[in-house]
Amino acid sequence: MDRLDLLVVSAHSADYVWRAGGTIAKYVMDGKKVQIYCMAFGERGESAELWKQGKSLDEIKKIRRAESQKAADILGAPVTFLDWDDYPLVITDNRLYELVKIIRKFNPVNILTHSYVDPFNIDHETTARVVKEASILSIAAGVLPEIKIANQTRLFGFEHHQPELSKFNPDVIIDITEAFEKKKQAMDCFQTQKQLIGYYEKRAELRGNHARRISGNPEPKYAEAFTRTYPLVAGEFL
Repeated sequence: MDRLDLLVVSAHSADYVWRAGGTIAKYVMDGKKVQIYCMAFGERGESAELWKQGKSLDEIKKIRRAESQKAADILGAPVTFLDWDDYPLVITDNRLYELVKIIRKFNPVNILTHSYVDPFNIDHETTARVVKEASILSIAAGVLPEIKIANQTRLFGFEHHQPELSKFNPDVIIDITEAFEKKKQAMDCFQTQKQLIGYYEKRAELRGNHARRISGNPEPKYAEAFTRTYPLVAGEFL
């Protein structure tokens, strides 16, 4: 099996769309293989409007799942829902090893997940930490020795909602101009958090401005920013 190009691990069912929907869509449009995993639906911490409407927990999960599935279909990438509950997202040993198995199954070139600091969302920080742990364990021969180990992966982190308060300094900016309409359509699926749609449109415009300024290329209109855990290894400056 060829290595997966991009494994996306999202704490909640909408995070990957707000923060990386354009990059995911662009990868798919370029013929790359992408797989998304959502640890939880954001049913407790990110579904306030549904709770105000008197929805039950099971109803909220179904709504959030349907929104996320529709969004992933628009982006063109398969999505798997682990349903590990949120607020708090609790990672047991069994769940950690489940992530190790997932990484070994797909042997991804790149993993995209949350950045390490988010003072407003403990689940995001938990996800960043555990995905890094699982990626390290996935290349350890003595961990689950019956399963073939993975290759070293490149590990990237989302831009969180309040970057200036999350110690977020971008290491990579991806031009998503060609994929922005798909991101917009995917964001529109999340009517339970529709107050965020306009914000992330503006965020993509802001990062597009940065992309133009930094690169000297006048073409980017929309972009997404990410952190990089490990240094780039190359034969020249890229």
